[in-house]
Amino acid sequence: MQKTTLSFKDQILEGIPDILPKLKSYDSSINHAPKRKAILSKEEEKLALKNALRYFDKKYHEELLPEFKNELKTYGRIYMYRLRPDYKMYARPIEEYPAKSKQAAAIMLMIQNNLDYAVAQHPHELITYGGNGAVFSNWAQYRLTMKYLAEMNDEQTLVMYSGHPMGLFPSHKEAPRVVVTNGMMIPNYSKPDDWEKFNALGVTQYGQMTAGSYMYIGPQGIVHGTTITVLNGFRKIKKDPKGNLFVTSGLGGMSGAQPKAGNIAGCITVCAEVNPKITQVRLDQGWIDEKITNLDKLVTRVKKAKSEKETISIAYLGNIVDVWEKFDEANIQIDLGSDQTSLHNPWAGGYYPVDISFEDANEMMANNPELFKEKVQETLRRHAKAINKHTEKGTYFFDYGNAFLLEASRAGADVMSNNPSIGREFKYPSYVQDIMGPMCFDYGFGPFRWVCASGKPEDLLKTDKIACDVLEEIMKDSPEEIQQQMADNIQWIKGAQENKLVVGSQARILYADAEGRMKIAEAFNKAIEKEEIGYVVLGRDHHDVSGTDSPYRETSNIYDGSRFTADMAIHNVIGDSFRGATWISIHNGGGVGWGEVINGGFGMVLDGTKEASKRLKQMLFWDVNNGISRRSWARNEGAIFAIKRAMENEPNLKVTLPNLVDDDLLETN
Repeated sequence: MQKTTLSFKDQILEGIPDILPKLKSYDSSINHAPKRKAILSKEEEKLALKNALRYFDKKYHEELLPEFKNELKTYGRIYMYRLRPDYKMYARPIEEYPAKSKQAAAIMLMIQNNLDYAVAQHPHELITYGGNGAVFSNWAQYRLTMKYLAEMNDEQTLVMYSGHPMGLFPSHKEAPRVVVTNGMMIPNYSKPDDWEKFNALGVTQYGQMTAGSYMYIGPQGIVHGTTITVLNGFRKIKKDPKGNLFVTSGLGGMSGAQPKAGNIAGCITVCAEVNPKITQVRLDQGWIDEKITNLDKLVTRVKKAKSEKETISIAYLGNIVDVWEKFDEANIQIDLGSDQTSLHNPWAGGYYPVDISFEDANEMMANNPELFKEKVQETLRRHAKAINKHTEKGTYFFDYGNAFLLEASRAGADVMSNNPSIGREFKYPSYVQDIMGPMCFDYGFGPFRWVCASGKPEDLLKTDKIACDVLEEIMKDSPEEIQQQMADNIQWIKGAQENKLVVGSQARILYADAEGRMKIAEAFNKAIEKEEIGYVVLGRDHHDVSGTDSPYRETSNIYDGSRFTADMAIHNVIGDSFRGATWISIHNGGGVGWGEVINGGFGMVLDGTKEASKRLKQMLFWDVNNGISRRSWARNEGAIFAIKRAMENEPNLKVTLPNLVDDDLLETN
């Protein structure tokens, strides 16, 4: 038992303590991960315990064994709750971290931001979002990693194996400080139950996209993408958002952004959520305007909002299927419809069956998983049936890349196209196919983000102004093809402060192409050099032009047959690693599910030096144009335009362009 209270810096440097901390009581006020199903055999349970105990000196094994056995039995995982630190978890200013390397200190800041209680979905289980998107599998891994980062110098690289810090290895100053992999399974071992099994064994984890790569910035990241999607969704159906209705579901780590985005876009948003705790959190945070628990009251409220053309976000505490069915019965016109529950994780809390209470569903999930699966699939069939009724009345429904259509099809729901073509198997498009792909990704626009490592709100304000000034200057000479994208992002950044989007670190996101990213980053670097602002961490969502191969989301608008390949994501992370990224990551899994996607990410620290200026230009240009090249080769019209423009501006870029084939020729021969 520890006799004295150590400082924050001393606790970081301590790593796994020589004297075990006291056992911690289970805090029921925190939103916890659901119990995972029991999937290990008796021999495998022994192996999971051996794997957990290897983090500790042998003298503690006898004491820890019953504790870890109980965690495995009670929660389906060994989280090592005892080792959860006593200090508050949040992104501290970079100077407060004990570190020999400023780059390492910035990574420590980002890790703690991912586990901030205001940011993380299940902070005590080290899960940031998506129900299973983990930064680490257990608290021993967290402690070891932070200790390694504190000890690291600028000629070492920390190697991370799915949450486990393998160790520090000699490298060089231009190498990444951290290399992260998550869930990189042999292909035949990427079924959902494989994740359950190998995660329970403690040998791999689901890093989601930005959780396991330390680049999650709270729901702001998805607020921006959702705002762009909703705005363009209404443009697509030629309706003004004002007074028109967007219906969806999910208020978790990512999906919680939907009502806020709806407000920024200016529509009426109804978002259903079954979890009372997370619904209340979103209400307390101001990310929803009202909470309603009665369907009749919901109908009355929506009718009033429509008649008065309100901009409002309403959370319905209950199942989304009930909402779709009730609105059909009440003849309420839904203009845009989607779903953002975590259907990449359908059997472990990502989607809940209708007509069963939240508590009973959680019990069924853990104790009768086969029945739970059956009920989920019944619900998916009913969900799809209700959506179909609305689309027959004119609703524009799109899949939000959460695997809704994929899982509904596997459940036998009526979601398949009557006239399928390559890439268009479903009745409804992915939002990437009709909105984000052709309007943004093909032109190189994607989620560029930054974090002010000083932690000062005034630094964020300064960076917002710098970014806005850069975009306005670029827009003066931008071609007509990208004027709308530029205008949307200038509008976004001007309203960013007023919309109070910061949760956790002082972070911002906007959609920019390679030119915008490089020029904004260079302007930041010059401001740091002049000591006008502190260090800045650059990054992006993996949900981008180039980082992710995902056939039902990011690359769903690739129609040359290559959407099931993962060459782009692998090349992305390799290319980023030797062009100057501070850390890189490559993951199996993400927003559409384990085994369904490969995605790569990066982080880059700007410190005001000439070296940083060189790195940012090399890496950001590649990070975007790798994806545009692939999309161009798939014959995407916007991407062909964008890569030709990039080659005109960069003489060292030479990309193979496709020769277009006349379809009539194929039909007549």
